[in-house]
Amino acid sequence: MTEFEVIDNVDDALRASEHLAAGTGPVAIDVERASGFRYSQRAYLIQVFRRDGGLYLFDPPAIGDFRALQSAIGDEEWVFHAASQDLPSLHELGLRPPMIFDTELASRLLGKERVGLGAVVEDTLGITLAKAHSAADWSTRPLPESWLEYAALDVDHLVNVRDILAAELEAQGKTEIAYQEFEAVRLREPKPPREDPWRKLSGLHTVRGRKNLAVARALWQAREALAKTEDTAPGRLLPDRSIIAAVRAEPESRQALGAMKDFNGRASRTQLPRWWAAIKDGRASTDLPPERIASDALPPVRAWADRNPAADARLKRAKPAVEAVATQLSMPSENLLTPELLRRTAWAPPATADAASIGDALAALGARPWQIEATAQVIADAFVASLQEPGEAAEAAS
Repeated sequence: MTEFEVIDNVDDALRASEHLAAGTGPVAIDVERASGFRYSQRAYLIQVFRRDGGLYLFDPPAIGDFRALQSAIGDEEWVFHAASQDLPSLHELGLRPPMIFDTELASRLLGKERVGLGAVVEDTLGITLAKAHSAADWSTRPLPESWLEYAALDVDHLVNVRDILAAELEAQGKTEIAYQEFEAVRLREPKPPREDPWRKLSGLHTVRGRKNLAVARALWQAREALAKTEDTAPGRLLPDRSIIAAVRAEPESRQALGAMKDFNGRASRTQLPRWWAAIKDGRASTDLPPERIASDALPPVRAWADRNPAADARLKRAKPAVEAVATQLSMPSENLLTPELLRRTAWAPPATADAASIGDALAALGARPWQIEATAQVIADAFVASLQEPGEAAEAAS
């Protein structure tokens, strides 16, 4: 393994950045967070490798200022494995790549069956990586040496993997496809926050009545405030299942709440007054949430035949046609065109179901040019066929 150095102060970060700037070729980058342990998704370790530049493990909380690193590698291609997971944490630190290569996404586009980092490294280089610390609490300080070695391996081979995958993409005629996908990932904006994030509570569908929903909301808000203050993952303080159990049990006192066997978590007992106060606030609330909220989500496909038979016929014709194109391109159908895009186009197609109109509709939904070029005509043909032979179309797709 390439020797690595842990960087935990600004002066050493400047020196490491200078070495990386003097390196050659693309820059491999990986990020370790503390998901499941901390409230935030901040980076707790950033691994960077460049040929002739060295391998460095940067400690973001200790360094803080990453302008030198951005300046050193800000004009180079950054190589990731699953870039969409790492880019938000890097953006928080002012680290933004001008272009990327994503070895996971490239592997998907090449039709590889296994696309995890270990599998891709083994497939391309014949090297086996241990994944012993993938779910570790990377906010731990000091980090154990075995964790650091594991982290360094995540980028040590990544540039070599990138070169092999790039050659395979070229051989399959997929280089332009891949870079359109990479750019879409690089430029993707974060999803706007949900209007009612408390509705993400697992098991909320079992809660009945607006009063009980108000209690669930109050408990979620109390947990969220404590989690943010303590920088702890909310579920470690009070699991979703405990919130739902408390709402459904409707305890009559703080003591009854504390006696519930399903009301458990790191802060379930020590913060009992907080949770009981939240329950009382929820019960006293006059701002009762609606049981259902408006959504632009499409109905489940199984209901289409009754709710929108024409859309059902279109989808049943178009889905196998798109899957056939994906097979020809040797890639998963969802990478050719996500099921959501196809469903939305089938549910509400343009007035004129020709390839150009379908292409415009797909583009408005976020499809890339290569996806439109590969699928617009076959979708248009499928929609026309669904009008001509709806009975046959449904039978053929069943």
